[in-house]
Formats: sequence, structure tokens, C-alpha cells
Amino acid sequence: MVLDLLVIGTAITLGPLHNSAFILLLSSRRGVRQGLAFLLSWLANLVAVIACVVLLTGGQPPARHSVPSTAAIAVKLAIGLALVLYGAHRHRRPPRPHGPPRWTTRIDNASPATAAGLAWVLQPWAMVGAGAATAVDANLSTLTDWLALTGYCLLATLSLVVMELYTLRAPAAADARLNALRSWLERHQEQLVVTLSLLVGLWLTARSIYELVA
Repeated sequence: MVLDLLVIGTAITLGPLHNSAFILLLSSRRGVRQGLAFLLSWLANLVAVIACVVLLTGGQPPARHSVPSTAAIAVKLAIGLALVLYGAHRHRRPPRPHGPPRWTTRIDNASPATAAGLAWVLQPWAMVGAGAATAVDANLSTLTDWLALTGYCLLATLSLVVMELYTLRAPAAADARLNALRSWLERHQEQLVVTLSLLVGLWLTARSIYELVA
């Protein structure tokens, strides 16, 4: 479980879409406040999903090869295959020009509530779902699994935390460097989405098949 959460959390935090949006928020007139609202909403979403899983399982992993255990593995397998197919589709389709989303023109007037809602919209729900299916195996009677779930949520939020703190500590330098990073992310968005989808998808598919047959 720990290794799966590490892979999924890393893929989530490296996603180009939400990182680009977050940099835009930080560059706006009330950037720090809007960035904080986005960050807290993002983290709250992750925690809420894990909390729902823990409530359903009672903090105890289902017996191996039981119906709940097999169902959780099947969900991970389905998500893994879907990510592989999605990544392959994005790789094969002809490149398309990407213009800025419409909401970017109204970013300066956006409220913290809007920023929080944007975090919910941009959450990579397929990977979050894979994290939830993995958390089914958590045994909350052990400190290790508590730390694993906490670390997963923090890891999936790490890029946002780093950019928020950087903006608070050195606003001028952060604005220049983060906007350069946003330009790079936008130029390589397609490659990043394809790479992350394929890598995570193949990992989940291979792990799920192994767990089903082992």
C-alpha cells in the first residue's frame, strides 16, 4: 500500500493542469489568499476521500481475496487501464493549439470561494480514486498506515505548498520564476499528461493483476 500511495501521490502533485492554474492564482491581485483557498480545498478533498474510505472499512483492511478486497483491486485495475488508454489516445491524436482557459481573464476578480471550487474541479479524480482504492488496505491500528495516509495527502499537495510558501517568502522572485514555470508547463502540458497517465496506468494495471493472481 505504501509504495502505491507514493506513486499515486507523486503523480498527482506533478500534474501540469492544477499547477498552472495555481500559479495563475498566485500571480493575481490577491494571489496569496486565493492560493491558500485553493491549497486548503485541494487538501480537504484528498482528506475527505480517504476519510470516507476509512469510515467504510472501519479502519481495518478486508480479508485477502474477499469480495471487498477483490472489488478494490478491480477498481484499481479499471482505473489503471483507463489511464493507459487515455494516455495512448492523447499521444496518438494530432497536437492541438491550447489557448488560455476563459476563467483566466477573470482571475483578478475571483473570490477565495471560486479558487476553492477550482481546486475541486481540477483534482485528477481518476488518480484520487486509485488512491482511495489503495487506502482500503489501510490498518489504522498501526502507526505506519496512519503515516502512509497522511504522507499521501501531503505529498499530493506538496507542489502547492512549496509555491505558496515561496510566494510568501519572496514575492517578486516567486512571481518571475513561477510564471516561467507556468510557461514551461503549458508548452509541455501534452507530454506531461501522457507520461503521467501511462506511467501510473501501467503501474496500477501491473500491481492489480499481480494482486489478483497472487
